[in-house]
Amino acid sequence: LCKAIAEAMFDDENNIIRIDMSEYMEKYSTSRLIGAPPGYVGYEEGGQLTEKVRRNPYCIVLFDEIEKAHPEVFNLLLQILDDGHITDSQGRLVDFKNTIIIMTSNLGSDLLLRGKKDEVNALLHHTFRPEFLNRIDEIVYFNPLSKDVQYKVVEKMLNILNNRLKENYYSFEFTDALKNYILDSAYSYEFGARPIKRFIQNNIETIIARAIIDGTVDTKHKFKVDYKDNKVVLSKI
Repeated sequence: LCKAIAEAMFDDENNIIRIDMSEYMEKYSTSRLIGAPPGYVGYEEGGQLTEKVRRNPYCIVLFDEIEKAHPEVFNLLLQILDDGHITDSQGRLVDFKNTIIIMTSNLGSDLLLRGKKDEVNALLHHTFRPEFLNRIDEIVYFNPLSKDVQYKVVEKMLNILNNRLKENYYSFEFTDALKNYILDSAYSYEFGARPIKRFIQNNIETIIARAIIDGTVDTKHKFKVDYKDNKVVLSKI
């Protein structure tokens, strides 16, 4: 989702500053975000958040697993969300008004699987302070991916793989039988799309890579990846 927003807003899906909040569980963590105080080690380096935003003010700022952050970190975020700017350790005003701030949380993910959205909402209000939640523009609840949606994920991931192959002048096509095989083998209501990515890496990319290495596949012909007789088959078209 963040990559799609970055692509739509800033023409670059990689224009994301990702902060893993599991690394900011201690009280001193705020100094890592805005920079160490004068006289401390790392003072001249700037903060891991403020320095990146100062150099690239048009970006997505992703706070991953926000519930793991120390309360002092939330005080810092309150200022950013309220004022749209913050002063780093060197006294420079860092403007966040051209950023899009996204925070993710795994709170209540098991409840969402059971469709208990109200309980998830109650858990959010129990975990986060009201003044923090009131500064958030929108809270988005993600539903589990249906099998139809995961089929589209399979197609998208195979298209990405195909584009990587085309960059090296290899031509491939993937059959519907193969797509259904991937979906049936990797579909998970609980874990979503990640198992599909791992399955394609382990069972499709590996076969293609070995075929390229041993010379079975070349750049002069087009090849088809199919699933028949209970196995993945690679053949020349």
